[in-house]
Amino acid sequence: MLRAGIVGLPNVGKSTLFNAVVANAKAQAANFPFCTIEPNVGVVAVPDERLQVLAKISDSAEIIPARMEFVDIAGLVKGASKGEGLGNQFLANIREVDAIVHVVRCFENDDIIHVAGSVDPVRDIEVINLELALADLGQIEKRIDRARKQARGNKELQVEVDALEKLLPVLNEGKPARLVTLNEEEELAVKPLGLLTRKPIIYAANVSEEDLASGNAWVEQVREIAAQENAQVVVISAQVESELIDLPEEERAEFLESLGVKEGGLKSLIQATYALLGLRTYFTTGPKETRAWTIKAGMLAPQAAGVIHSDFERGFIRAETVAYKDLVAAGSMNAAKEKGLVRSEGKEYLVQEGDVMLFRFNV
Repeated sequence: MLRAGIVGLPNVGKSTLFNAVVANAKAQAANFPFCTIEPNVGVVAVPDERLQVLAKISDSAEIIPARMEFVDIAGLVKGASKGEGLGNQFLANIREVDAIVHVVRCFENDDIIHVAGSVDPVRDIEVINLELALADLGQIEKRIDRARKQARGNKELQVEVDALEKLLPVLNEGKPARLVTLNEEEELAVKPLGLLTRKPIIYAANVSEEDLASGNAWVEQVREIAAQENAQVVVISAQVESELIDLPEEERAEFLESLGVKEGGLKSLIQATYALLGLRTYFTTGPKETRAWTIKAGMLAPQAAGVIHSDFERGFIRAETVAYKDLVAAGSMNAAKEKGLVRSEGKEYLVQEGDVMLFRFNV
């Protein structure tokens, strides 16, 4: 299961947001087998309205959404790359996640003291990015001399040296490694290092409920930094999300409407994180269940079948496939077949976002 780590300085709303993500995800998918694996790890459902539509068409007894993990990672302080605070734990936990959700404080509250004494998103982002870059720099400096020596007798290892030499000057400037363009071979060569600043990132601008609809000047500062990194920004209010947890569905809508928004930032955050990881969704549907399956962009039909069971990939024959929109427009699978909308796709078929599929295979 893919994992996203929620990081940030102390007192930015990180843990409040994590608790809201987990609790709200559970509330939105009551029949989803929700669990908390550890005190700081939660499995959440990826919101997708298409599931309800397909379940209605198929009269499904159960709906099973796609899943992902969110990890509430220990707070960071300046000097974490040298082990300050919980730095070592923080860095080790980040190495284990696939993407980073960086929570940035964009609200004022005298009752919640900022570790630096004032609200300054630019400074806060620089603190974390610098600590992560320093940690990566230390790793590369330890590795590069050995890699250079090994490459003298092995030309294949020169690929790693080339990649490290591209990354080194950028990290020396305190900038993230994700800004460096590497080719496919170079990417594979440095992957074992688990570079922290090479991981994809979303900035979660945490605002007060008054600023949820319009944002504020601090949010704009976050957007400027994100634009330089080609990163995404999601505006969210951990305060609002925590208040939504205990409200019935109809009261949630009324509360959000009173704030000038149609929905909270939680749904956008989960969906944006899912997309950030380069993930796609295809569906299976029938009387027993309607289910969302997660694949990586670029997967062919046999690989997508293998997500369900390895036997499906090994014995793949064909995939009966219909686009979600075509199935909905037709109103039923039988009607879609009569209109010629259901296709028989072979081993070279590139699975598309929203495909509804039925696999035929030999056991």
